Amino acid sequence: MNKKEVLEIRKQFTPENCAVTRICGCYVNHEKEKKLELKKAFLSLPEEEAFKYFDIFRHTLAGTIGKNLITMDFPTEQELSGGTQEFLLKLRDSQLKDDLLLDEFYDKIIESYDYAENYYIILLHSVYDVPGKASDGTEMFDASDNVYEHIMCSICPVNLTKAGLSYNAQTNNIEDRIRDWFVELPVKGFLFPAFQDRAADVHHLLYYSKKPEDLQPYFIENVLGSQVPLTANDQKTTFQSIITDTLGDDCDYEIVRNIHDNLNEMLEEAKEAPEPLKLSRPDVRRLLTESGVSQEKMENFDTDFEETLGKNKTLLASNIANARTFQLETPDVTVKVNPERSDLVETRIIDGRRCLVIAIDDHLEVNGIEIHKC
Repeated sequence: MNKKEVLEIRKQFTPENCAVTRICGCYVNHEKEKKLELKKAFLSLPEEEAFKYFDIFRHTLAGTIGKNLITMDFPTEQELSGGTQEFLLKLRDSQLKDDLLLDEFYDKIIESYDYAENYYIILLHSVYDVPGKASDGTEMFDASDNVYEHIMCSICPVNLTKAGLSYNAQTNNIEDRIRDWFVELPVKGFLFPAFQDRAADVHHLLYYSKKPEDLQPYFIENVLGSQVPLTANDQKTTFQSIITDTLGDDCDYEIVRNIHDNLNEMLEEAKEAPEPLKLSRPDVRRLLTESGVSQEKMENFDTDFEETLGKNKTLLASNIANARTFQLETPDVTVKVNPERSDLVETRIIDGRRCLVIAIDDHLEVNGIEIHKC
C-alpha cells in the first residue's frame, strides 16, 4: 500500500466517515490469561468511547511506509486450504460474529506475541463503500466502484497510570492519586486485506509496528503467515555490505560521497510519486556505475547482490539513504555535514598523512564562540 491508499482508509476512522460495523476485544494479563472479552456493534458505543477507539485505529495506520507500515504478501502455501490467508478471510467474512473463530484468533496472538505485561487486542470489521472518481480526481460519493470489506487488529499495551498526588474537587483537597489501568496507543497491528488500487487485495496485508526494528518475526509467521521482511536498519546494513564487498580495497571517499549524493537526488526526484522508491538489483547496479565504480569492480556484483539480499529482492531507498546528515567518523573525531553540501569536504595527503579538508566560507564557531582567525 502506498501513502495515498493508507490515508484514504485512515479517513474512515472519524464520526463523519465511520464504516466500522463491529468491534471485538480481548484483555490479556501478564500471565497470558484472557481476563475480558467484548463483542459490540461499533455504533452502539458511547460517543466519547468511540472517539478513543478512533484514535487507536488511526495510530494503527500511522508512520512511515516501509518502516512502520509494511505491505506483506502471503507465501503460496499460506494461500492454500488451511493457510493463514484462508483463516483471515473466514474471520473477515464472519463479520466477527463467530465466537470460535475469535477465540482461535486470540489464542494465536497470545501464543505468538512476545510481551511480558498486560495488553488489549482490538479487532474491528468495516465495510467501506469506495466512492468513484471523476476524471479530475474528485470523489463521486453517489458512484461507488466497489465495496472494501476488511478487518483490522490493534494490539495496545495496558499499564498502570503513574503514582502521585492529585486535586480532588469534591473534597477540595490534595490527595493520593488513584491508579488505574490505562490502554495506551497500539504498538502492533495489521489491516487485511490490503487496500491497493482502491480495492481489496487478498494476496497482501498491511503490517504496523511502532518500533521498526521490533517486527516480532514469530508473531508475523504464526498469526499472519507472511514472510518476515528486512527491517529498515537491516536494509541499510545490507546495502552498506554490498558496497563494501563490491569496492573492496578501492572503497574511496569520492565514490562513497557520489553514492550518497546520487541516492538523495533519486529520492528528491521521486518524492511526489505515489509509491515509495524501491531499488532492485539493476537499479543499485546503475547507481554504483553512475557514482564512479569501475566495470572491473562490477563483474561479480549481480552474484554478490543476490547472495547478500536474495533473488528478486528490493531495497527501499528511504531506508538506505540518509537525507538528514552526511557523517564522517574516525576513532577520535566525528564530522557532520549538511547532506546538500557534502562537496565542502574532501580528502588530501598533507605531509604524508591522509587528512579531511573542510572548506570554511565566512563563519566558524567553536563551542558557540565565533572564530575570526584560523
